Amino acid sequence: MDEALLLPKKEGRIWEKIAWEVLVEELKKVSSLAAPFVTVALLQYLLQVVSMMMAGHLGELALSGVAIASSFCNVTGFSLLWGLSGALETLNGQAYGAKQYQKVGTYTYCAIISSLPICLPVCLLWMYMDKLLVLIGQDPQVAVVACRYAMWLIPGLFAYAILQSQIRFFQSQSLVLPILFISLATSCFHVPVCWVLVFKSGLGNTGAALAISISYWFNAILLGLYMKYSSSCEKSRILYVNNVFLSVKEFLKFAIPSAVMACLEWWSFEILVLLSGLLPNSKLETSVLSICLSSTSLHYFIPFGISVAASTRISNELGAGNPQAAQISSFVVVLLALVETVVAGTILFCCRHVFGYAYSNEKEVVNYVTEIVPLMSLSIIRDGLHAVACGIVRGIGWQHIGAYANLAAYYLVGIPSGVLCGFVLHLRGEGLWIGMLTGSTVQGILLAFVIAVTNWNKQASKARERIFQGTIPESGLF
Repeated sequence: MDEALLLPKKEGRIWEKIAWEVLVEELKKVSSLAAPFVTVALLQYLLQVVSMMMAGHLGELALSGVAIASSFCNVTGFSLLWGLSGALETLNGQAYGAKQYQKVGTYTYCAIISSLPICLPVCLLWMYMDKLLVLIGQDPQVAVVACRYAMWLIPGLFAYAILQSQIRFFQSQSLVLPILFISLATSCFHVPVCWVLVFKSGLGNTGAALAISISYWFNAILLGLYMKYSSSCEKSRILYVNNVFLSVKEFLKFAIPSAVMACLEWWSFEILVLLSGLLPNSKLETSVLSICLSSTSLHYFIPFGISVAASTRISNELGAGNPQAAQISSFVVVLLALVETVVAGTILFCCRHVFGYAYSNEKEVVNYVTEIVPLMSLSIIRDGLHAVACGIVRGIGWQHIGAYANLAAYYLVGIPSGVLCGFVLHLRGEGLWIGMLTGSTVQGILLAFVIAVTNWNKQASKARERIFQGTIPESGLF
């Protein structure tokens, strides 16, 4: 009798042990993917930072022009290409999980040939950037410098289109070390090249843009060589030209909403900075908001790495027909992001009185930053969870849902709330930040609801149907 009563408890402990071991194993897999990608994202970000820092030593006009050009080019070109390549996080990841290795290469080549033509209208826009900037009230001298800088970034735009597709090729196969080491090599290459082109060649600030273009091509060529000659890519680099062109429609089905999802979010924060310029004492407001956005953006690389791990693990498991594993992975990445962001947000809040001194010695700026830090701490937590939710969405293949969520959250709630709080309620920059925090919270709630009601079994079936039959199933949660 006693043994019979103890048996369920023993079985319960066994199942608890198994569940714990499964979670720990998944945490190891996620961490091994996330950590290198945090470094990769940071190294790629530093390419533009290094160029801007060197151009800044040429004078205030050069720095202003480079800053505006970088912002304009990121919004109109690089964010678009980054978003388009997000389709590969679904297609490549699920194909690799289903062991359809040749389709990983097919989708990657398809992404490259689909993205390169999109660079052409972007180039035309950059060529006439000076006229557009003057039209919206920018200083003509700054506009000319910005346009000249953007012109020398054009070669890098085409390299970036190839590079982002290559990164997704390796990411879907969990081949993170090649990306990490090649990104590190590119950063080491970029610093001396940029210094020579800016200070020794006579090109000045345009040399900083040319250095970025050269470094992007350097990165893409190294990844291409590894892709061509490495035995780890032997099965997935196979090229069937006919299949590549036949896959264009399928790629665009995911690429367009993926680009819309990325751009809507990216643009909303640029609008926030522009709106800050309309506030009273705009110089102070813009400076403080730029400080806060730069700080939160710097931290964002950590949850971004976790989101990359999320999309890779979930797409692989769905493609392999393992819905329970995909569900466990989604739970682990959310938990990991929550713990990391709460710790980071708490540390920032505790340091709020001295944080502003990292950027300025002016008491007015430091005090204003101290007021906004509590909102920044909340933003760090919310942005981290949002990044992971987007990774889960890309892994499943719901970029279109992410696009709708971003449109509703930022443009129907966030920006109008920011205008109301900042201008009508006179909360100034703090009000703008409250508005965007409100919008991002709404977005998080929408994506959390979608993920919570996901029928993982059905999504695994759809993924395998897509990969093996070349069809795109109708959307649906249940």
